[in-house]
Amino acid sequence: MGVDQVITARRRDLGGFSVRRVLPDSSARMIGPFIFFDHLGPLTLAAGAGLDVRPHPHIALATVTYLFSGSIVHRDSLGSVQRINPGDVNWMTAGSGIVHSERSPEDERSRGVVAHGIQSWVALPDGREEDAPDFQHHACASLPCVSSPGVELRVIAGEAFGRRSPVRVLWPTLYVDMHVAAGARVEIGAHYADQACYVAEGEIDVAGVRGAVGELLILAGGAAVTLAAVRSARVILLGGERFATPRLIWWNFVSSSRERIDRARRQWAAGGFAPVPGESEFIPLPAE
Repeated sequence: MGVDQVITARRRDLGGFSVRRVLPDSSARMIGPFIFFDHLGPLTLAAGAGLDVRPHPHIALATVTYLFSGSIVHRDSLGSVQRINPGDVNWMTAGSGIVHSERSPEDERSRGVVAHGIQSWVALPDGREEDAPDFQHHACASLPCVSSPGVELRVIAGEAFGRRSPVRVLWPTLYVDMHVAAGARVEIGAHYADQACYVAEGEIDVAGVRGAVGELLILAGGAAVTLAAVRSARVILLGGERFATPRLIWWNFVSSSRERIDRARRQWAAGGFAPVPGESEFIPLPAE
């Protein structure tokens, strides 16, 4: 027992830039509450260029933005305006419906920057899918860290390695940023039903299974494992408890109900979501 499965990310074009996408996958729809996982970059943005993700809607999920380098300005229909710097956690709960945009800040747009980070979504649990939309931001310095020889860990959300993140979560969640020097090791306990390691940089070995950049190693349940860095690595450890009720995903909408997704589609097509103050653009509903 060690690694049950390895998923290799697929390239997805988001209009002007591409990402590595590992979730959802046909063989693994969710890892704990995580239903969507994109790896952006590292993407070199020249002076005068920038990321511009126009306003778009979500329901019944929380978006989680976590950057390694570069910054993004988040704006949403609640009126939130927040610059996200490397190591910060931006946790936006869509609930009954929210709209947001993500754009490069003007200072980085003028000089150019390397953009690199993770955008993930966690599905909201049963009974909480229609919660009121909410926004929380936690600066890097507020997140708990654990250090050992050759290893630096930061708990992004949930509880791990004896530390708990200040980020409010609605479901048992595992989300950790791990820097592991070449030759160093991390012991990962079997604390959650679903656990996986995504390689953002470098190369790792888990129970004899190698993982390179863009690969998600799904860990076998019920057993602790040792992660070793073959080359200096940055790894995202993610997971949590499993949902009893399956979740559906279509475009930016997640729900336990197909009818609810259809209703959100009609609402966005009709302009029924609240707008993002200061934004005039939007991403139209995709074709079937």
